[in-house]
Amino acid sequence: MGRAFEYRKARKLKRWGNMARTFTKLGKEISIAVKASGPDPDANPRLRVLMQNAKAANMPKENVERAIKKATSKDEGDYKEIVYEGYGPFGIAIVVETATDNPTRTVANVRSYFNKFGGSLGTSGSLSFLFDHKSVFKIKAKEGVSLEDLELELIDYGVDELEADGEEIVLYGEFESFSNIQKYLEENGFEIESAEFERIPNDTKEVTEEQRASIEKLLEKFEDDEDVQNVFHNMKEADDEE
Repeated sequence: MGRAFEYRKARKLKRWGNMARTFTKLGKEISIAVKASGPDPDANPRLRVLMQNAKAANMPKENVERAIKKATSKDEGDYKEIVYEGYGPFGIAIVVETATDNPTRTVANVRSYFNKFGGSLGTSGSLSFLFDHKSVFKIKAKEGVSLEDLELELIDYGVDELEADGEEIVLYGEFESFSNIQKYLEENGFEIESAEFERIPNDTKEVTEEQRASIEKLLEKFEDDEDVQNVFHNMKEADDEE
């Protein structure tokens, strides 16, 4: 217990520091959800939860409405979600999730970043065994419901780990169980603050401070790319505890 939580917490603090990037990322996710299942949140569970994510990130309501409206326009291009995997310097495994309207541009950029920093782009699926692909929900704790009872209840819905975080609870479940978990939480009156997919490394690699600085430069390069939605790696965080 706790491994996924600590990894995610350290990553989140860095990731959500850049407000503009966060809004761009959420805007694309909203667009993909609307294209897939329509603009009505009542009939589109994925959109419903993304609107909560936007609220949690303090994304202005007009930005959300603009993203929905844009996605319903005939002129709006389709985003393709493509995952790239490779090794950075010092054997650090890196998974890059993208949403792009130009895959040729995106793969060229991703490959160039890997090459520039002494890494290499691998084949699709080559690193999937190193990461657990998880559904991660952050919900408000509910009075009269204990963590133990909630855990027992949610096991049947695909949840395999719960962590209390102050007044909030973080749930980790199987990637495929996302809609089941969302449905249970909504039907039982839990307030979902955010819900996402995360890739949690099975094991993390120790690096020196000098190596860390070099890897961080590559990670930042990915993060700065407009086509990149998420970057996951198996480098041990500086403040990780055993």
